[in-house]
Amino acid sequence: MSENPFLGPNGFKKFVFAIWKNLSLPDPTPLQYDICDYLIDAPKRSVIEAFRGVGKSWITSAFTVYTLYVDPQKKILVVSASKERADQFSTFTKRLINEIDFLSHLQPAPGQRDSIIAFDVGPARPDHSPSVKSVGITGQLTGSRADYIIADDCEVVNNSATQTMRDKLSEQVKEFDAILKPLPDSRVIYLGTPQTEMSLYNQLPERGYQMCVWPALMPTPKQIEGYKGTLAPFVLNSSIPEGEPTDPLRFNEVDLAERKASYGRAGFALQFMLDTTLSDADRYPLKLEDLVVANLPTDEASVKYTWGPTPELCENDVPCVGLTGDRFYRPMQVADTVDEYQGAVMAIDPSGRGADETGYAVVKHLHGQLFVTACGGLIGGYDDKTLRKLATICRDHKVKEIVIEANFGDGMFNNLLKPILQDIYPCTIEEVRHSKQKELRIVDTLEPVMMQHRLIVDKKLIKEDYESASKLPFSLFYQMTRLTRDRGALVHDDRLDALSIAVGYWVESMARHIQKSVDASKDKALNAELKKFKAHVFNKSYSPKRKAWMHRV
Repeated sequence: MSENPFLGPNGFKKFVFAIWKNLSLPDPTPLQYDICDYLIDAPKRSVIEAFRGVGKSWITSAFTVYTLYVDPQKKILVVSASKERADQFSTFTKRLINEIDFLSHLQPAPGQRDSIIAFDVGPARPDHSPSVKSVGITGQLTGSRADYIIADDCEVVNNSATQTMRDKLSEQVKEFDAILKPLPDSRVIYLGTPQTEMSLYNQLPERGYQMCVWPALMPTPKQIEGYKGTLAPFVLNSSIPEGEPTDPLRFNEVDLAERKASYGRAGFALQFMLDTTLSDADRYPLKLEDLVVANLPTDEASVKYTWGPTPELCENDVPCVGLTGDRFYRPMQVADTVDEYQGAVMAIDPSGRGADETGYAVVKHLHGQLFVTACGGLIGGYDDKTLRKLATICRDHKVKEIVIEANFGDGMFNNLLKPILQDIYPCTIEEVRHSKQKELRIVDTLEPVMMQHRLIVDKKLIKEDYESASKLPFSLFYQMTRLTRDRGALVHDDRLDALSIAVGYWVESMARHIQKSVDASKDKALNAELKKFKAHVFNKSYSPKRKAWMHRV
């Protein structure tokens, strides 16, 4: 009797070749064979990211059958974002067993489980757990037991669009550790495509998972750095020129160019390059690098700050919670002329008694530039301590007007704050109402100002914001860099919303060009000096009331 070729060296690759032949498919490509090698030798916890259409789910279905072919007593759980997707995986697996002759001995025997949801293989001994079971990530995971867990596309757009969804998904997959049998050869295998940098897959290495990535095109040296050591050796050590297909037998250069034109740059970067950098550049519009960071006095500031994001201007001594590569920068140049602020406003985003903060922001205006001198959040919506703290901040920053979002008790917050202000720091209050979706309103208000580099932030504020946030999502700059245009993108946005309200207050004044405003200020100062000069030379003084020059007595 001849030796079984599937049980010897390269057995799984031979197994896949045989299945592909039975399905009348082209021979597996070198890249597909590399995925096969990884599946056999991967560690206990692994993540496979490969471009769309490479066949990673088909290969892993074959791996499921191969595992049962080698050891029919194994128990495999297939988990996907939806029950339908998980059932498709198990259906394909079951059809391989039913339709390929050399797998016929794995067909369920009479009395064994034999459904799409859960089925046994013929040689399997009686057990509470089926040989293969499929379930959605939101389905009944508790009570299942498995030697192998295959998480096929657990993360999709519909369950990861907002921070709440991502947090929920992150907690749901922790159940895998309770399901996995405590055996030396038990494994968890993720198959998927990341949606953003905040993707679950990018967090898994922190939980002990090894990630391996196969992009569709050979990345450039700069792009290789972005993969942070996760590129498959097959790609990293190949002689393929940069920009050329990594699997030309499946997708050639013309095909990929057509797909890039169809998907768009960001979509192609995600689905085929597994590169989140470009996606985040488009998806997260507010960036720390667009801000200007400076030490700001309380009463005055330079009339002009020139932005310039060069490495030597990077502020490395302040905590940075931005996305990868995003940094704070101090100005390239600061004008020598100093002037008093032309106005100061505080915006307040009240909260109730829940987990949200009462967000506040103080923004001052000078010659078309906006200066953020204070921003933070206070626990408690309308208690006396919170109200008095807000009034004190107004006094310390010499605020001229308070703008409050009308989202609390039909003006009740205003009425509660007014007597406190009278006692500590009398100040006018204006209430604003918004009908536009919050995320769109914040982006539309802040993005133009930030991209023109007219938003200057006090350096002390960055440290204070980081230290005052009880949890990172409460930080202003965390909220700023994680905001998208999607509804409900952030769980907490109180500080960022307050900042956008304050900036929105000054939007009309931003229409003036900075230099024009500075020139007007210089002209005003020059005229004043000329009047003094005339008075000295002609022994006259100017009477503003009579609008004429009068002889001194």
